[in-house]
Amino acid sequence: MASGAFARPEPPKPTATTFESVALLLQGGGALGAYQAGVYEALLEAGVEPTWIAGISIGAINSAIIAGNPREARVDRLREFWELVSDAGDGGWSRLWQGRITGDRPRGWANQLAAGQVMARGIPGFFAPRLPPPSFLPPGAKGATSWYDTVALRGTLERLVDFDRINARAMRFSVGAVNVRTGNFAYFDSAAGRIGPEHIMASAALPPAFEAVEIDGEFYWDGGLVSNTPLEWVLSSRSDLDTLVFHVDLWCARGELPRDLAGVAVRMKEVQFSSRTRAATDQFRRLQTLRAAFNELLARMPPELAATPQARLLAAASDPAVYNIVQLVYRSATYEGQSKDYEFSRRTMEEHWMAGRRDALITLSHPEVLTRPHGAQTVKVYDFISPQPEPTRKDPS
Repeated sequence: MASGAFARPEPPKPTATTFESVALLLQGGGALGAYQAGVYEALLEAGVEPTWIAGISIGAINSAIIAGNPREARVDRLREFWELVSDAGDGGWSRLWQGRITGDRPRGWANQLAAGQVMARGIPGFFAPRLPPPSFLPPGAKGATSWYDTVALRGTLERLVDFDRINARAMRFSVGAVNVRTGNFAYFDSAAGRIGPEHIMASAALPPAFEAVEIDGEFYWDGGLVSNTPLEWVLSSRSDLDTLVFHVDLWCARGELPRDLAGVAVRMKEVQFSSRTRAATDQFRRLQTLRAAFNELLARMPPELAATPQARLLAAASDPAVYNIVQLVYRSATYEGQSKDYEFSRRTMEEHWMAGRRDALITLSHPEVLTRPHGAQTVKVYDFISPQPEPTRKDPS
């Protein structure tokens, strides 16, 4: 990487937040995942330290690097990973293009060429094309179900991630995958069992590019096939702790109406892999409002009513905690096409990283983000990056 591309963070400043728990949630999105590394770098500089990190696919890989290293080494290890996977990922083209190709259409052509290099050659330290390809193999043969071999990813994870540190549970760690046989979503959580490289690889095993990963006799694919965000997993795991959630999306649910087939392909991916964050947070906000209302009623109940099975059941389901849910959604440049999730050129990786850092700094400049909700509102949702939704149209009747 060019000297000075990423500034080394200064010593962390005291965080202004008084939340008891800080959750960092990282969505899947392949090459777009450098955006998440930039977000984390800005959080580290602000002294906002996650106590729980959860990821899907590339978000699982970034999460493992963060949780599997001491604080002072995390940005360096993230940088090492992203420099590795963007080194020669474009056949050296980005160094030739740097500063020479501008404008949306030329950049779009350059990105497509870089993505084609990835498809043909693979990514160092991540995956390589299968030889012979799966179409030449009999059903059931090793390698017959995927185009690429990810054995290199295991070596990269074992080198960059200290799994003993993850399993020491100083920071809670979760990754999601899909059971191929049952179709059920599964989470591998350090609070419930030991985490190894295979759990990260399972979360990132997107078919048909990558084959399913075996864990305890079952086979798993990329969690993004069912849900590309760990938001619901974290919100449903009641802790009774006031929680600050940073939800980092790599696909924007909102977009323009496509005007050609290329636009259709891009929009299909965005719709398929976006997190529907607004719907999930609205539902959670309604649930927390009901829980808060019952907490108030419970405090006023006479002892004999509070001791009834019905009241005890409601008390067990209530949650006295408050939540800030902070959304950071990557906004694709207009020249990024349908291959943006596997376009690993060095220039584009740097742009993604710096976009994440910039968006996080903008978000952290709003002090309310780090301030606990008070009063009747127990859940507040902030998004200072994405465009505001269109006003709801009134029924003409």
